[in-house]
Amino acid sequence: MNKPIVFAGGRFDRASHLRTDPNWIKEKLQDPSSRFLPMHQLKALIDLMGNPSIDWRGAADVREFIDAGAAFIFLGIADFACHFAIDVSAIENPKNPPNGDWGKFIDVRSIAPQLSPGEAGALAQARSMIDWHNRHGFCAVCGSSTRPQEAGYSRVCEDSNCKATHFPRTDPVAIMMVTHGDKCLLGQGINFPGDFYSCLAGFIEPGETIEQGVRREVLEESGIKVGDVRYHQSQPWPFPSSLMIGCFAEALSEEITVDRTELNDARWFSREEVRAMLEQSTKPTGLRMGGPIALAHQLAKFWVE
Repeated sequence: MNKPIVFAGGRFDRASHLRTDPNWIKEKLQDPSSRFLPMHQLKALIDLMGNPSIDWRGAADVREFIDAGAAFIFLGIADFACHFAIDVSAIENPKNPPNGDWGKFIDVRSIAPQLSPGEAGALAQARSMIDWHNRHGFCAVCGSSTRPQEAGYSRVCEDSNCKATHFPRTDPVAIMMVTHGDKCLLGQGINFPGDFYSCLAGFIEPGETIEQGVRREVLEESGIKVGDVRYHQSQPWPFPSSLMIGCFAEALSEEITVDRTELNDARWFSREEVRAMLEQSTKPTGLRMGGPIALAHQLAKFWVE
């Protein structure tokens, strides 16, 4: 693909061999060349002057948050500079930041499609990691408090008798375009509007391969049996932290039995119908699919073309 799907264009060298060195990290947190992405309640600081872009800040701009122990993540190295994300949710009024000349905090999902692939990838990394820290302040083994280490890539239990280490998780999700001849299977989730359809999807369970997960989910939700499964592309999805694994799957049966606990409806669509649904994807009404930010949209586009 000439242009990666939204969130898949990360360009940082994550330098995992360096982020375990606390002295190196301490030095880079003070380095004037280091750049910081402030996040406020999981919204990203965006510069809206001209084309939207991340409003990267210098170390001096976020010094009070670093000194106060705010959660930070070493994102990696790019353009000869270290890049970090830092949680500045302690700001009571995000419209009145410390230095008064910051950009605007904007929801990641809404702004990411307008950014360059590399910056959208940085948002996926930053949002997923900070959200993980927000959710894991206590040890899953003994219940004691945890603290971050390795520049944000793990947390360790503060109980000296436990000291369990916890690592960020990414949940694998299979999303599949099921085809049978010249038609494809799409479903309508129980929370979808009545004229909105998408590819079937579901979490891969422990002990499953991707192919097994695809076959199980399709059978459970639609009653359709699937044979060949082919991987197409993946997408980080930071809400909160999933990896969408896009596949094409060949149906071995046609009769649909909808699981009403998962779907309102499922049906077969022709290429012409799907083409029209893609064209309608940015509209608020009408028979349509999700917009280009969604992997389902990209799978359908690839199939139609």
